[in-house]
Amino acid sequence: MPPARLLSRCLPLLAAVLWLGSGLARAQVCVTDDADRQLCLAQPASRIIALSPGATELVFAAGAGEQLVGVVSFSDYPPAAKKLPRVGSYKRLDLEAVLALKPDLIIAWRSGNPMEQVERLQAMGVPVYHSEPRRFEDISTTLERLAVLAGTEAVGQGAADSLRSGMDSLRQRYAEAAPVTVFYQVWEEPLMTVNNDHLISEAIEICGGVNVFGELASLAPKISREAVLAKDPEVIIAGGMGEDDPAWLDPWKQFSSLRAVQQDNLFFVAPSTLQRPTPQMLAGTRTLCSHLDTVRARD
Repeated sequence: MPPARLLSRCLPLLAAVLWLGSGLARAQVCVTDDADRQLCLAQPASRIIALSPGATELVFAAGAGEQLVGVVSFSDYPPAAKKLPRVGSYKRLDLEAVLALKPDLIIAWRSGNPMEQVERLQAMGVPVYHSEPRRFEDISTTLERLAVLAGTEAVGQGAADSLRSGMDSLRQRYAEAAPVTVFYQVWEEPLMTVNNDHLISEAIEICGGVNVFGELASLAPKISREAVLAKDPEVIIAGGMGEDDPAWLDPWKQFSSLRAVQQDNLFFVAPSTLQRPTPQMLAGTRTLCSHLDTVRARD
């Protein structure tokens, strides 16, 4: 067959191959995670497993709830998360259950999950996105990245922008607010708080508060009640074991020398709204700001 005729017959086939190749290239999605690693998927994820309650919320908020096939214990928001299969707890994963669900993307909690188990999953070829939001902007960025990985960019971008806008409004509102010293109790036994690198501290700062243990080195340091007495904060804010359980505040009432006790400045904030790095932190920060407004009004 003459070369020219052969070429003419091959050109349509070559064009088809090139078209398919360009389509595959367009389908590939890549992001950089919080471990500063680039993660690329051949196509948007359709079987996602989230390894923390916070990661579960983020996936739903990014518009990818329908792609979630597995979560860990205590993944309770939104309500649809309660119906999903469990793959252990965030502290101890059930690797067999994880693999049985055939995930094409895992969202890991970098500082909370057992890294040896996460690394085993990676070694088996399962794509892993390492999540560790430390600032409110990180939450918005995470929403954008997860949306890229799941092919839900419009929803994720909307959620990210809404969080940014809400936080910016609070920053402007409380930019000139009188400072209030705050002790935030993140756990009871052992007694624990947060330092200035923690997201909760950023919420306190936005509201015009000053974290009395902000300068400690650990992200979530253990402290003593004597240390709190020495700091004598104007307000004590606690989470708790449940959404409507302010019991952690009760033991402080015996310390009548504390300014927070004298002025009845003991407040509860539902832990899911401040202790998970998700868009719910906007509501939790608004509640926190309202409590500090109450303190200022009593002065």
